[in-house]
Amino acid sequence: MSEFDPTPPRRNFYGRRHGKTLRQSQKGYLSEDLGSLRPRGITTAENPDRTPIDPAAIFGDARPVWLEIGFGGGEHMVAMAARYPDIGIIGCEPFINGVAMLLGKIRAAGVSNVSVHPGDARDLMDVLPDGSIARAFLNYPDPWPKARHHRRRFVTPEHLIPLYRVMAPGAEFRVATDIPDYMRQTLEEVPAAGFTLVHEGPAPWDDWHSTRYEQKALREGRVPHYATFRR
Repeated sequence: MSEFDPTPPRRNFYGRRHGKTLRQSQKGYLSEDLGSLRPRGITTAENPDRTPIDPAAIFGDARPVWLEIGFGGGEHMVAMAARYPDIGIIGCEPFINGVAMLLGKIRAAGVSNVSVHPGDARDLMDVLPDGSIARAFLNYPDPWPKARHHRRRFVTPEHLIPLYRVMAPGAEFRVATDIPDYMRQTLEEVPAAGFTLVHEGPAPWDDWHSTRYEQKALREGRVPHYATFRR
């Protein structure tokens, strides 16, 4: 990991990068598996000119590419990869403990149609070609509950305009959250960035795979909501 700097200093909109001490097995996943799974040319150190990358080179063919923004512990991402083996999923997550958890799940599930960027999704979107993403997921993002921090939420123009650019016409953008004010902002900001609202409500998608954050919300009595937008 020493040669990889996923966090350019100009961007500090997410929270902490490290949590509790990693288990030895998790350190092994990071040292043994991450190198072959992370896409190249994403960071400013590797790609200072921000030259567009070729998503087909990540997966070895021109399959549809999906993007998960902040995959948390990786439950949803691995489930989608297993359910849809003919697509490729790129996951972005700056929290290194979550990256380690995902790598363990990838190894256990034996899925190979995944790529892991252990850093800011905006750095990936900077170098993705126009219209290259067929579906995107934003599941239980950091709520940044204080009003003065709402600009740090993903559902702001700084994130949504680049996302709109990299998504293909007709592509689907899914958002899941248990925070009413986050969904309020989502319903305001995402259409303003050019997306069309398809559906919003308490019922998840048919292929939804619950996450640890959703299970925590349900235990604490919060009601999840799900929104689908179209590019």
